[in-house]
Amino acid sequence: MRLRKKINLYTAVLFIFLLLLMNVSIYFVFSNLMMVNELNRAKAETGKIAFDVSENSNNISPNDLLRAYLPIDGMIGIVNEGQRKGTAVTSNSEKQLSNRNSSFYPGEKSEIITYHQKKYVFVSSPIVWRDGSVVNLQITKSMSATEEMLAVLRIVLIAVTIIAMIPVLISSTILSNFIARPIRSMIDTMKEIQTSGQFKRLSLEEKSKDELVEMGKTFNHMIDLLQANFEKQEQFVTNASHELKTPLTVIESYASLLKRKGLERPDLFDESIEAIHSEAIRMREMTEQMLLLAKHQEKWNIEKENVNLTDIMAELAKVYKNAYNRTVEIYSGDAIEAVTDVQKLKQLLFIFLDNARKYSDELISVYIGQTSNEAYIRIEDSGDGIPKAELPKVFDRFYRVDKARNRKQGGSGLGLSVAKEIADAIDVRIEMDSLEGRGTIVTLLFN
Repeated sequence: MRLRKKINLYTAVLFIFLLLLMNVSIYFVFSNLMMVNELNRAKAETGKIAFDVSENSNNISPNDLLRAYLPIDGMIGIVNEGQRKGTAVTSNSEKQLSNRNSSFYPGEKSEIITYHQKKYVFVSSPIVWRDGSVVNLQITKSMSATEEMLAVLRIVLIAVTIIAMIPVLISSTILSNFIARPIRSMIDTMKEIQTSGQFKRLSLEEKSKDELVEMGKTFNHMIDLLQANFEKQEQFVTNASHELKTPLTVIESYASLLKRKGLERPDLFDESIEAIHSEAIRMREMTEQMLLLAKHQEKWNIEKENVNLTDIMAELAKVYKNAYNRTVEIYSGDAIEAVTDVQKLKQLLFIFLDNARKYSDELISVYIGQTSNEAYIRIEDSGDGIPKAELPKVFDRFYRVDKARNRKQGGSGLGLSVAKEIADAIDVRIEMDSLEGRGTIVTLLFN
């Protein structure tokens, strides 16, 4: 059974059940109240009649006295102790009551009885009779009027139940359609994605804030992630097949050359080993960078904390001094702090410092400061610089300003693309300025 039919069936059955339960409860409560009311009224009337009969029993004959208080639709009688039938007077409409056996009760008695499939209210009250004996004054009254009222109430409640079922069925249908519509839309979108192979998204009502819209937003976000990962996977495959081909060809060529002439020419052996080693390192670095670019930012496990930018820069400067024998001069006033991910920031700074080292033989200067709104780190080198026309393209993957020089320096054209990805992930803004023949300035701004 489809979800829409299930919702329609379950809600309709539930509403109808609750409606029936409510109407049945109303009927039984009202019926009970009417029965109790009839019983109390009959007891009050019997008490008054009992007093009058006891007062006038010496002056008026029993039949005349009872006939004076005879109910319109019932019976009144006097029952002595030990008698099964006493003196009784019956109304014309209830003649069958005269055949009913009577019983003597030592105290007051009141109840609802059924005789010949009709309901009566029966009240027995002890009184002192003319001879000083204690007798029962018993009154039996038909409840036909009450039963007619209850019958009308039953008809009304049944009619109300039937009429109320119509909007219940309509509302349950509307509710099931309302709930099933976005699910149906999601299923259709999934089938369309499966058929066309293209990523589709649900159209949502932005004004609504219910769980169905939240489900749709979650679905669209999932599609965004799938599309982003798919595109990154395609990009990785394209990049790998394109960029790894050259170093593999170089390694294969030098390995073949070593195989043929390596033992005969020691100078060729050293050259080949150096080239193979260099290309292998470049392949490893390129692969690491491509894998990083292929990973979605949400999987980078960003952990931000308050850090001292001066201390981080000093640590990296010491590493560069020991590894490359290059001096990084740091200019900073007071301790400058920012909220960021330490490891990702170090990786980001390493990329720009490494570029400055590769393309400049002069001193690398780093300025750390604070504006009114944000902290910054500015890295300056005195290299060849980048033409103004080339600056907008430097963050594109595999883009090289000088392809020959980048190849010689071991660059893959991925470093700045990785830097841009990292900066976006840790909310750092990159500004780059360069003057050909004078050097390049890279500024990292922390929000």
